[in-house]
Amino acid sequence: MKNMCVGVLLCAVMLTCSAALASEAPTVLSVGVTGNERITSEYILGVVETEPGSPLERDILQKDIEAIYNQGFFSFVDVELRPEATGVAVTYSVRENPVINTITFTGNTIYKSETLMKEVFSQVGTVFNRAFFRNDLDRIQERYHKDGYVMVRIADVRVDDGDINIYILEPRVGEVIIQGNKKTKTHVIRREIKLKKGDLFNVVHFRHHLGKLQAMGYFEDVNVGFDTPDGQDDVVDLILTVKEKKTASIGLNLAYGTESGFSGGLTYGDTNLSGLGYNFEVGFEEGDEARYWGNISSPYMDKDTFAWRIGVSKWNYEDRFYHYQGKKQFEYDEKALSAYAGLGRKFGRDEEWSWFFTLRYLDVKYKNLHNAIPGYHDDLMKWSGTNVSAELQFTLDRRDPYLPYPKGYVWETYLEQALEALGSDFQYLKYWTQFRYYYPLNQFIDGLVDVDNMWTEDSPILFAARIRIGSSTKDELPAFARYSLGGINSLRGYHSRSFEGSNVILGNFELRVPVQQNFSLVGFYDVGHASGSLDWGNLKDNYGIGLRVKTPMGQLRLDYATGGDEDRTYFGFGEMF
Repeated sequence: MKNMCVGVLLCAVMLTCSAALASEAPTVLSVGVTGNERITSEYILGVVETEPGSPLERDILQKDIEAIYNQGFFSFVDVELRPEATGVAVTYSVRENPVINTITFTGNTIYKSETLMKEVFSQVGTVFNRAFFRNDLDRIQERYHKDGYVMVRIADVRVDDGDINIYILEPRVGEVIIQGNKKTKTHVIRREIKLKKGDLFNVVHFRHHLGKLQAMGYFEDVNVGFDTPDGQDDVVDLILTVKEKKTASIGLNLAYGTESGFSGGLTYGDTNLSGLGYNFEVGFEEGDEARYWGNISSPYMDKDTFAWRIGVSKWNYEDRFYHYQGKKQFEYDEKALSAYAGLGRKFGRDEEWSWFFTLRYLDVKYKNLHNAIPGYHDDLMKWSGTNVSAELQFTLDRRDPYLPYPKGYVWETYLEQALEALGSDFQYLKYWTQFRYYYPLNQFIDGLVDVDNMWTEDSPILFAARIRIGSSTKDELPAFARYSLGGINSLRGYHSRSFEGSNVILGNFELRVPVQQNFSLVGFYDVGHASGSLDWGNLKDNYGIGLRVKTPMGQLRLDYATGGDEDRTYFGFGEMF
């Protein structure tokens, strides 16, 4: 902006009234303004302290000049003192700023000029006001910063005879430098940072990428630095310094279950095998539910990178309980060998869509039916055999990726085909779809309830819902392929696998209420049924409360449900959906 100048001329009074000033200050006879064309004298004089009838004081005159100048409408302010017989007349001389002809923007690519003009209160055809315009610039910059463009700044403003040009500097990403990684391959880290060279830097997006990087579990710490190359004010280099931690672990477990009795086992896993981001695990458990397994997967996917998984497991379960329509029927033994291999990738312009294809093999034997109740129902033992199936999953994920909580929805559709042509003893087609929805409720609660630090913009009260419905081409599916409900991840008021069949409907509804930064309360309601037919009049339901606690190991989950024959308590990790 052009420099504005302020001057005070007291020469007249010093030359003609020096004697009076030396002995006694003259009286102010009148106060006026000259030079103003559009700004009224009343508005200008509204900020001066010098008044008719008061003694003339140099300090107050100086304050008056500064106050008029600070009104923002003038490029020059002076004062003239005209001696008269009984005192002195005070006249403030002003030079108005030019009338605004145009306001233009240069360098803006994020927002159109029309959008930025909505933040500008200064209008074409009015006198340029320096103070008002400074607030306009603050609002423009605040608009950028609020949307995450915190490095954008007003680089220059030029005012030329009423034509105003605002130059905006929008920094773009230069180099992304990654250092400190010894095991993890650089490309594994870099692919999580979606910012490319030449992209506009947005701190909200960048914070999201960092969150995903830290959630990988490979690093104790991730530090970020910024650097501007010499002579390139519109470029910012990102410097990521990581401190790695051990990702391999050995687990030893000992457990007791009412159905399974005592069991124990050993596992070895690495969530970053060879620094390539692969998940690897092998393990075994011994006891009434003996199991051996091994799997490896690469979970990362985008439109150019395939995710994949391969696994095999073998188990030998003794004295398992079989339930029919929520009631225990008998005990049995189960022996099986299972293997799978899958491949998937994202697609679509914004990579909201993804697909995953999986081939599955299962050879299962049910035997040794015992401890049956009188008149028991057996819909299990006849289903021993080999099953080979292909599963195709499509997912549309429209949750906001830049929020620290889920908002939006996820729609998933599955097709599972078992074919005798693939060597299977069974042939069927299963199809089901699932919809998950998340919505923050703070806007409806604010003003009704005022509890400090319980819920914030980044940790709101959240409504979460999941609807699942599925069917098949067979009225009767093999026992291992049936839809099942009951337990910690479906109908929480019922025993695991209480309801099974070739059709399923399920609804889970939760109200998640933050209490403190690391604690949340959850109220929930579950309703659904699985059977040979969709019987809407025979739905089972339950309700309950839960507690969520954030810990270094992850989010702990405790649910207490009332429904069915008895109340049930569950302990686990993460949300149910």
